[in-house]
Amino acid sequence: MLPDLSGPELCRKIRSESNAGYTYVILLTSNVEKESIVEGLAAGADDYLTKPFHEKELVARVGTGRRIMEMHREIQEKNQLLEAAARTDFLTGLPNRRAVEEYAVKQLGGAIRHAYPLWVILADLNKFKTVNDQYGHLAGDEVLKRFAAILKKNTRTSDICGRLGGDEFVLVVTHVPVGHITSLAERLGCTFMIEEFTFKGENVQMTASFGVGGFEAPDRPEFQQLLARADAALYAAKKDGRVQIKSK
Repeated sequence: MLPDLSGPELCRKIRSESNAGYTYVILLTSNVEKESIVEGLAAGADDYLTKPFHEKELVARVGTGRRIMEMHREIQEKNQLLEAAARTDFLTGLPNRRAVEEYAVKQLGGAIRHAYPLWVILADLNKFKTVNDQYGHLAGDEVLKRFAAILKKNTRTSDICGRLGGDEFVLVVTHVPVGHITSLAERLGCTFMIEEFTFKGENVQMTASFGVGGFEAPDRPEFQQLLARADAALYAAKKDGRVQIKSK
């Protein structure tokens, strides 16, 4: 019974305001009435001890609390690892489709509100199936990982690149003019083209095609629409051999 705040009120305050992880609370009270103890536990206390208390019992209960908190931290760490794994492509280490879409939807909302450019770049590896068929899937995996490394190296921390699946990759880039996007895609293509691959004693040259989807105000597209525009541009790029851009 505190002069300005009761124990149960303090527990409720801790539970409502704590944002730095879980706080383990032990009530130390001279009130032995069960209703008061139940009220404290219902308010968020984890354990209680009545006064007068035995010193070793208090130490033991604190030790129990520490063990519980250690298990809680371990569970949190494992959950964080699982959450990260759920958003990461296992082979390349890049963000997967889910992670890219979550990022892109948030960025697109800001781009529409504040009228800044947002571009979705789709990249597809040319004749990738031939590599798998002639040299095996390990060779194909090596090509995917090397291309992913190039994307990652050329992606700003404020943007995102990821693997959508198969040999299809995506970049979401903001706050740059269309000329910059064209140059970026061409630079990625040139960098990948000069990569040296040797499979079964043969030198293999790989290339990639790029399609870009964007929008202009007052257009208010969904991310899937931009992805569809980029996909259509990618289809045209595979025929034309140059970076293609579609903003409508």
